[in-house]
Amino acid sequence: MGKFDGVLLASDFDNTLIYTEGALRAGAPMPPLSQRNRAALEYFIAEGGRFAIATGRALPAFIRFVPEIPMNAPGVVCNGASLYDFEAEVYLENALLDKSVHVWGQELLDRFPAVAVEAYHVNNTIYAVRPNEVTRQHEHLTKVDVTEAPSLLEVPQPLGKLLFEAEHNDLLALEAEMRAQGRGETYELVFSTPVLLELTAKGANKGGMVRRLAQHLGISMEHVYCVGDEANDIPMLTVAAQGFAPANCKDIVRQCGATVVSDAEHDALADVVAILDAKYA
Repeated sequence: MGKFDGVLLASDFDNTLIYTEGALRAGAPMPPLSQRNRAALEYFIAEGGRFAIATGRALPAFIRFVPEIPMNAPGVVCNGASLYDFEAEVYLENALLDKSVHVWGQELLDRFPAVAVEAYHVNNTIYAVRPNEVTRQHEHLTKVDVTEAPSLLEVPQPLGKLLFEAEHNDLLALEAEMRAQGRGETYELVFSTPVLLELTAKGANKGGMVRRLAQHLGISMEHVYCVGDEANDIPMLTVAAQGFAPANCKDIVRQCGATVVSDAEHDALADVVAILDAKYA
């Protein structure tokens, strides 16, 4: 028996567990998991806790990091569209987009020529329509090559997520148009960075899938803790017993009531485990 038996800790990956923004901007290699974060997670797991990743990345963009990160629970991928068991190598849950997104999504791309889109197929292929500089930066960060398609109409189904890519002002205009069309009422629509706008099925967000993960593990939500830095992390931060955020988080995350710890470059996860260590003493 350990002090963290029946406790689930779920963390965002980029700019929370590992600070990846510098690598994205400079085209530099991804930094490794810090030794302090590693030691903290190993201690948490050794004391009975379950640690999971909850990332906006698709499985192929995250899978290479699995051997490097202490984890002992399935992970939330595709921004909450899927729950994946890394040990069994199988999807446990999928929330798929309906077929109509191919049609109206392409109509929007025709109206907003500066915007590219990545379409995430459930067979782990990432398709890109009209890839731009943001797409190429994202490829560098994820180390996963996209498969180019001439239009969304020619991308195979089913899809778990659409990721729109452009400069922030262009995405703001796109978001405004989608919300004017009522898409925000029928889909999850959220920024994961200023240049990445994510669209998943309604209810397919990190909060909903963390709930499903807790149910799968038999853990009460009163013992679920989440960590994240961006707007797409807010659904899980607000369903958790306590949400945490690294100091580099966006203002909107601070405003959601998350407990702010050290920034991602200074071992935010180790700070979270230290707080839980005192809480469950």
